[in-house]
Amino acid sequence: MKHFLWRTDGKVGVITLNRPERKNPLTFESYAELRDFFRNPPKEVKTIVLTGAGGNFCSGGDVHEIIGPLTKRTPAQLLEFTQMTGDLVKAMRACPQPIIAAVEGVCAGAGAILAMAADLRYAAPSAKVAFLFVRVGLAGCDMGACAMLPRIVGQGRAAELLYTGRSMSADEGLAWGFFNRVVDPVLSEAMQVASDLATGPTAAHAVTKKMLQAEWNVSVEQAIDMEAVAQAKLMEGKDFLRAYEAFAAKRKPEFKGD
Repeated sequence: MKHFLWRTDGKVGVITLNRPERKNPLTFESYAELRDFFRNPPKEVKTIVLTGAGGNFCSGGDVHEIIGPLTKRTPAQLLEFTQMTGDLVKAMRACPQPIIAAVEGVCAGAGAILAMAADLRYAAPSAKVAFLFVRVGLAGCDMGACAMLPRIVGQGRAAELLYTGRSMSADEGLAWGFFNRVVDPVLSEAMQVASDLATGPTAAHAVTKKMLQAEWNVSVEQAIDMEAVAQAKLMEGKDFLRAYEAFAAKRKPEFKGD
């Protein structure tokens, strides 16, 4: 990867936003590279941890490299940019591997969106999340925030964060359900969770992630039918048989994701 650090630890892949001197802002190129990565992640990696270097997660779009140039773009070019950034969130949601955000320090603007779009979010006590779009004269409806954030923290809380652009502390984020856990050091906790998921039934995890997204816009009755089909398909898989045989033999199953 050109704009980020990438490493693997067993079946866990780690993306590190790596511009610590600027609190890891995003550029036009890094947005696109992240989008392309999540559209086609390495198949040998079973979970992905997203974090930032230097004690901060991500400060959002770079003021000089994104916001300034956007003020000089044509309407068509502006729409091209907002659709491209939205495609990053779509790619994260469609990525079959669970994505875990390990957040510390500044997590603002598009950085807050990246955390929001992850499947699980763990925070260091230093984490401060802010959906800053209003601070630059823009709406909170950025990269799916008006659809996704209310589902995570509730409509009223999401409205407050999106209207005001204020920072949400780690403890507040935990109480509101944005963070799954506040822990220090946060990266080691995220890596442990990622490792546990990676040794589990990864084909089943991919289906869980797919259904969590797919069932947003259907009735409960439709969701039950969709889940029946998905679960029956997994019952045809070898991991399901392995789990039964291990249970019968009173040993821990060894899942292989098939």
